[in-house]
Amino acid sequence: MGWQWFHRLGSPKWFYEKTSIWQPWLGFSALALLLVGVSWGLGFAPTDYKQGNSYRIIYIHVPASFLALAGYYTMAIAGAVGLIWRMKLSFMVMKAAAPIGAVLTFVSLCSGAIWGKPTWGTYWEWDARITSMLILFFLYLGVIALQHSYRNQEAADKTSAILSLVGTVNIPIIYKSVDWWYSLHQPATLKLSGPSSIDPSMAWPLITMILAFYVTYAWLLIDRTRLEILNRERKSRWVQAIMGLK
Repeated sequence: MGWQWFHRLGSPKWFYEKTSIWQPWLGFSALALLLVGVSWGLGFAPTDYKQGNSYRIIYIHVPASFLALAGYYTMAIAGAVGLIWRMKLSFMVMKAAAPIGAVLTFVSLCSGAIWGKPTWGTYWEWDARITSMLILFFLYLGVIALQHSYRNQEAADKTSAILSLVGTVNIPIIYKSVDWWYSLHQPATLKLSGPSSIDPSMAWPLITMILAFYVTYAWLLIDRTRLEILNRERKSRWVQAIMGLK
């Protein structure tokens, strides 16, 4: 077997054919998890004794923030694989990941502002966490802009990959900003290592929503990558056969 699986991943045709089976299941799973998570979090989770019902925005804010960061790593790793192994499919994944990550970061910033008004008394504060998230949003926009700035796709891919890799410096800063600098943000309440400070009755619907966002992200990323494959490989025989042109 060896590295055969890895080389297969580099084939747009193989990826397109395999993911045609996964997509309906991913879409159904994402929809089911979102329905359960939203109903559980907004309808059945208890009211917070301090923040009242305004805390319920965490069921959108926290999953969007998680995926905004994880999505950036996905984009940067795909860019690195493209640069090192010259795997054109990885560049397509990188391009597909950029707008999804930008939307998630925008949702994170907006939902944080909405949450901040009743909690902190202001929509915006230039603290370390919010500022580094804003930089993340601009990094995503930078990759999107580079993809549309070059006529040569290879140059656009390489430049975007380099910017993606440089931007990874910002991710640990976002993670640790609430620990390194005193700010309005409270430390993380949901922890993978050590006890969480959130009650289990609130934590489980939150975990369900995080899982729902991850599955939705995978579904969207694969879907956008498939569209990018069709666009870049449109002159190939197998794509023209799918499109009914041959």
